[in-house]
Amino acid sequence: MQIQQGAAPEFLDTGRKPVQGARGAVTSPNYLATQAGEQVIRKGGHAVEGAIAVNAVLCVVYPHMAGLGGDLFALVYDQQEKRVQSINGSGRAGENASISWYKDRDYKSIPDRGIEAANTVPGTVDAWEKLHQQHGKLEWKELFEDAIYYAEHGFPVSEKFNRFINEKAEVIEMNEEASSVFFQEGKGLEPGWLMVQKNLAWTLKQIADHGASSFYQGEIADKMIASLEKHDGLLTKEDLKNHVSDWQEPISTTYKKDYEIFEMQPNTQGIGTLMMLNILEKYNLKELGDNSVGYYHLMAEAAKIAFTYRDQWVTDPAFEDVPVKDLLSEAHTEKMLGQINMDKAFPVKDLPELPELDVNKDTTYFAVTDKDGNAVSMIQSIYHEFGSGFMVEDCGFLLQNRGSFFSLDEEHPNKLEPGKRTFHTIIPAMALKNDEPFLLFGTMGGEGQPQSQCALFTRIVEFGYDMQQAIEAPRWLYGRTWGEDSSSLKLESRIPDAVVTALADKGHEIEPALSYSQQMGHAQGIIIRNKIYEAGADPRGDGIALSW
Repeated sequence: MQIQQGAAPEFLDTGRKPVQGARGAVTSPNYLATQAGEQVIRKGGHAVEGAIAVNAVLCVVYPHMAGLGGDLFALVYDQQEKRVQSINGSGRAGENASISWYKDRDYKSIPDRGIEAANTVPGTVDAWEKLHQQHGKLEWKELFEDAIYYAEHGFPVSEKFNRFINEKAEVIEMNEEASSVFFQEGKGLEPGWLMVQKNLAWTLKQIADHGASSFYQGEIADKMIASLEKHDGLLTKEDLKNHVSDWQEPISTTYKKDYEIFEMQPNTQGIGTLMMLNILEKYNLKELGDNSVGYYHLMAEAAKIAFTYRDQWVTDPAFEDVPVKDLLSEAHTEKMLGQINMDKAFPVKDLPELPELDVNKDTTYFAVTDKDGNAVSMIQSIYHEFGSGFMVEDCGFLLQNRGSFFSLDEEHPNKLEPGKRTFHTIIPAMALKNDEPFLLFGTMGGEGQPQSQCALFTRIVEFGYDMQQAIEAPRWLYGRTWGEDSSSLKLESRIPDAVVTALADKGHEIEPALSYSQQMGHAQGIIIRNKIYEAGADPRGDGIALSW
């Protein structure tokens, strides 16, 4: 491989190699989940079914990041239909969730944790069922076998999961039900301990036996509402009964004519990635070189400018007209290009004053392909680590706190309104090359998701990296994430000191980050070329990639 100008040979020598095969591929942030998806695909399941199996296991073994009480988004390419579809599995605010409800209780903003943060319907289970109804080949029950086993019989706690339990002990201890699951003998579950979740196993069995109706109108729904009412929660039986996921046309942009990159419509920030790529396409990235001053400067500036427009507009389009076509137009791209100076950073103080936005803390991204060429790029989250911290009694799952992302400011584009979907940072991505699936890619990490998506895409398309090299290459993060209100440029320590100094000289506020920093998120991806699947997984997480 030819190393581009500025690239350091050491980040082409990855800690693991990408896996390759022609009959299918699965990648996720947890090895047990990846294996579950592989088994479903080997049985002859559609890529969609493999993704559901992966997600169901993540709800058990990664409950701090994924769960039945969260939301889901997916992009699906089906070989028979020859097109990319998207499903929006995000829940809406409950009928009682209003600005006045919070202001009457003297809240200046929606609390990040607790029952008040659990004000949106969990959308994941309904999205699973709709995906299976349209594309499924196997019996619905088969998709939950591994998840039920790990919930009922246990799985070994990882070192990283243990770290999250200890770091968020205060959140967990707010809720007696959650404490009983994540703590034993007064301390957090330790690495290597077997974590058993009998209540969650019961819930998964209900879903496996009776479908999504059990979650939204059956016994699970009854327990959910009883638990919420006991603690003065906001959601009602009608909120659950009325929930529906939506099949949507994804939004897209082209890159160098051969590539079309697909993202979710608003209420997600997918448009942020597409605006960044529209900017990046106008530059000669090969000439700049990877791991160079010019590359990192341009990436940070593209994010900075694109995010100003994202934050002005992105919310539920059912409540406000979001000018997607205009934001992705050539004229708007030229306007953004006029704000970028390759010699110095655009001063943050000179950017338009934007509504304050909190960002997501944890997410699980995963991708699946099958022997027939079907492909799924999927992402699922309960928002902050351990979501709201509120666990539904006798059901074993945490409710998300995604609704804390709403604003109580009546002038805010993402203001809270009953029945509204909030701005979502979580975004799966898919790229086609010459109208065939080429790349499935995504990551966790709030503000970092569009930036890491652009990193993965450009390092593969412009610099020729394999999937694992693109994932492991040094990453950066402009802006705020993980709850920080910071406009700094965070740089992993593997970026050369001379590059860091030169970026500071251009006016960037530099913040050092650890090598393979958790701040950068856990990225996964699959490249598809010459009928070969090449999959990679991020060493920053607990995942693996499999292909066969």
